[in-house]
Amino acid sequence: MHTAISSGASPGSLSPGSWPALVLNADFRPLSYYPLSIWSWQDTIKAVFLDRVNTVALYDKAVRSPTAEFRLPSVVSLKTFVRPSRHPAFTRFNVFLRDRFSCQYCGTKEELTFDHLIPRSHGGQTTWENVVTACSCCNLRKGGQMPAAANMWPHQMPFQPSVNDLHKNGRLFPPNYLHRSWLDYLYWDAELEA
Repeated sequence: MHTAISSGASPGSLSPGSWPALVLNADFRPLSYYPLSIWSWQDTIKAVFLDRVNTVALYDKAVRSPTAEFRLPSVVSLKTFVRPSRHPAFTRFNVFLRDRFSCQYCGTKEELTFDHLIPRSHGGQTTWENVVTACSCCNLRKGGQMPAAANMWPHQMPFQPSVNDLHKNGRLFPPNYLHRSWLDYLYWDAELEA
């Protein structure tokens, strides 16, 4: 099916003019908070036609084919529940997210890399429990020394986060664009303040 955007904006970026859809699991929670689970309008329309999702909310924008017009979904939910992973993947991004994108030695958010608390030269491994986010300066200053020898201790000792830990931290870094139709489905499972 050939489709055209009714007002001609580029669908490639996350902006009001690209009409991305928030993707919810079958329990109406986002599949992911950071990065936020969104699909392009093209992938969303395809999923609707393949009957893989339910449309929850619509934009005022539409796409047209020669024979039909379809309003673009702004929120969809999967028809089949996807069980979330209990243990997040050990990736550089997830280490940064666990540590809230800040150096665990000095707190800066610039020039981030990661540091082995117990250096590899001393038998330290590249694991959740031994890697922390560090800025280039602190990483260079600590070098291959043990924390006590360098007199450098992280603000938070490294640990293996749960998916919920990463979701909680991800909420602190919302995307640059949130459509108003998404707000009822974001952050509703957060603990309420007393």
